[in-house]
This record gives sequence, C-alpha cells and structure tokens, in this order.
Amino acid sequence: MTSAHIDELFKKTLVGDYEDDEPWRAVHELHRMGSREIFDKAAEWCASQEPLVRARGLDVLAQIGKTADHPTNAFPEESFSIVTSVLRDEQEIQPLDSAIAALGHLDNPAGIPLIIRYQSHLRPDTRFKVACALGSFPNDSRSAECLLRLMGDPDEEVRDWATFGLGVLGELDSADIRDALLLRLSDSNKDVRHEAMAALGKRRDQRVLPFLLATLGQPPVAVPVIEAACGMLGMETDAEGWSTHDYASALRERFGPNPVK
Repeated sequence: MTSAHIDELFKKTLVGDYEDDEPWRAVHELHRMGSREIFDKAAEWCASQEPLVRARGLDVLAQIGKTADHPTNAFPEESFSIVTSVLRDEQEIQPLDSAIAALGHLDNPAGIPLIIRYQSHLRPDTRFKVACALGSFPNDSRSAECLLRLMGDPDEEVRDWATFGLGVLGELDSADIRDALLLRLSDSNKDVRHEAMAALGKRRDQRVLPFLLATLGQPPVAVPVIEAACGMLGMETDAEGWSTHDYASALRERFGPNPVK
C-alpha cells in the first residue's frame, strides 16, 4: 500500500462528525492494514495540537493490526505507552474519550487505574467509555469494584454497559455482585433489566425466577432473557425450536410453579 493511499485514509478520518460512518470506515481500514508506517503516523497525530487529530491518532493505535485472524494489537507495548502518555495530561473531551476507549482495546491491565480515574467524570459519555473499557477486564477486582459502582450510575447507558460487563462478560461471583444485579432487575431501563437477568441466570441465582418468568410471558423476548433462562436450566446454548412458553414451562418444572422473589 502506497504512502499516498495511507495519507488519504488518515485525511478521511477527519471528515464529517466524529461518529459518522465514513471516517470510521477509514479508521477500520487503517486497523486492517496495520503497518509500521501507519503506526508512526498515528503516533505523530497523537502529539498534534488539534484535539480531533489526537483523537483519531488514538483511535488508530487502539486496534492497529487487529483482524479476525490476528486479534491482538500489532504494536501493543508502543501503543500502550503512547495512549497512557496522552491520557495523563489530556484536557479535551474527544481525545480523552478516545484514550479511555483505547485502553480497553489494548487489553493491558496496567491501564485499569488510569481508566478508573474517570469513573466520576461529569460527562455521561465519558463514564460510558469507562464502563466499556473496564468491560475488557471484568475479572480484575479493581475493575469489578468500579463496575459495581457504575451499575448505579444516573445514566442508563452507563448502567447497561456496567451490568453487562461485570455480570455477563465477567465470571466473578459474590453476594455483593448478586445483590447489585438483583437491584438492577427493577431498573427503569429495559435493557439494564435484561442484562441483569442474564447475569443472575448465569450464576443460577433463583431470585431472578419471578422476574424471568414474568418477562418470558410478555413477548417479544430479548436475547439476554433467553440467555438467563438457559443459564438457570444449565443449558450452554438455546434449545432449537423452543418458544418462550417452552422455556417458562421448563423453569417451572425445574424450580416449581410459583417461585417467590
């Protein structure tokens, strides 16, 4: 790939709004190519005076070289060093969020303390980035403690991802974790409730049953709810051809017809 083509892709990352599809397609193409030349240019951008340019440099470094066949960063230690260096002094919102997200993608637990620093940030979007990034380390006690707190965040998207990260992605199990998940079964947001069901089903906590059975009786039923039922039934995957009624019947047969909250 020519240097001119690489330069053109980098330019495309700056076009339009930050979340637009077109700039992100360019970022993903740079990830896929993952060359030293791309790394060097992204590293240079991370030192730019322009916040958007810094953010895009960080976005490229976050997953450079990652593909389905190569699921790790092509320059993990160098990328981590640059991202953490930027994050320690960053004041602008977009590169700050990009750096937090990058630490999640880099899969280096040494970044956890830096991520946690922003758990109480005033912006919900930044706290959301924290929850997402910590979801890469759900079995680390430091990460789990922060995700527990974020499960009670005022923002529903933060609560949703924290519940998913700790409860569904993670394997940790304790009374505190289960009790926090139980609280989320009464959350005002449906997605949070569903992720909490999946997490409690995974841990086979029978306190989820009344909520689970009530939800199975109100189709359409979301995937995490089926995951919760499968977890309680000890099934590794969903049963082919089963309806929500079949899952509910199997749960009542296993645990009794009227489980109590």
